[in-house]
Amino acid sequence: MTSGDEDQDAGPALEALTDLATPWCVHVVATLRIADRVAAGVTGIGALAAAAGCDEHALHAVLGHLVARGVFTEPAPGRFALNAAAERIRDATPFLDLDGIGGRLAGAWSTLPAWVRTGEPAYARQFGLPFWEDLAADPHLAASFDDLIGPGGHGTPDARLELADGWDGVAHVVDVGGGTGAMLTELLRRHPGLRGTLVDLPGTVARAAEVDRAPDVAARLAFAGQSFFDPLPAGADLYVIRHVLNDWPERETVAILRRCADAARPGGRVAVLGGVAPDDAPRHLVIEMVLVGGRTSTLAEFRAQAREAGLEVVAAGRQAIGEFVVECRPV
Repeated sequence: MTSGDEDQDAGPALEALTDLATPWCVHVVATLRIADRVAAGVTGIGALAAAAGCDEHALHAVLGHLVARGVFTEPAPGRFALNAAAERIRDATPFLDLDGIGGRLAGAWSTLPAWVRTGEPAYARQFGLPFWEDLAADPHLAASFDDLIGPGGHGTPDARLELADGWDGVAHVVDVGGGTGAMLTELLRRHPGLRGTLVDLPGTVARAAEVDRAPDVAARLAFAGQSFFDPLPAGADLYVIRHVLNDWPERETVAILRRCADAARPGGRVAVLGGVAPDDAPRHLVIEMVLVGGRTSTLAEFRAQAREAGLEVVAAGRQAIGEFVVECRPV
């Protein structure tokens, strides 16, 4: 026998660490919008199954498993209610929905052994095409991805971006790979005199153009439907790269930075949010590594990449927005 202290020292039970049923049950109820249906007043198992178009016995088993794990409650047999954990499923639906991008993210984890062995993503073995080509070939999947990386998946971005020399003199900002424009929209709201250009692939930019924005913001927003590996709109004062570099290996990272360096006006700046971490930051496994072979560079590694691309790091640090931000200028 072991004491309670010894049990605690042993860490989490292996069974808890290797439970495969619970994550898939969470994905399934998110895909079927069960939490939304319960919130709308559909609480009985029969009515829930009918509304979701699924088997009542199977759904009851899934919900029973989740109740035992602290997700949902069952105040009466066969009748379910939300708790705090179930409410979070509603908020995370784009990430969890197996019929959209969530299905690709969940399935991609099965390629982890191949990535660890080779350092190369094996997404195409699982789904037939590399990740970005897969999105380009499936408009529903691409729209689901845009929803995930925009406010629908991650909430409204914090636009309190601080620049080393302040925002004076910044009249035009280009958001490189900015999705449907969530970050750029918030920057334009925060800085009323600012003009912005959103750069992303044509399909994403087309969806961005349909987003409802305040008239004043819409009047100052332009769109460029293109790859960011092609020459970028030139002459802007600031190029923002947010949550892009972590999606690419080192060679592509340097190529993106070089496009920014080539496009920036004399004295222009490049701000990188995501994809760079302090030199002493702990290593983390994230889905971008498995999907596309992406990486987060240390600041020292990034300095070398920036130099190769024709940029010099002039500031770096964790900001009030909660992100580690690196600012560069063309050499």
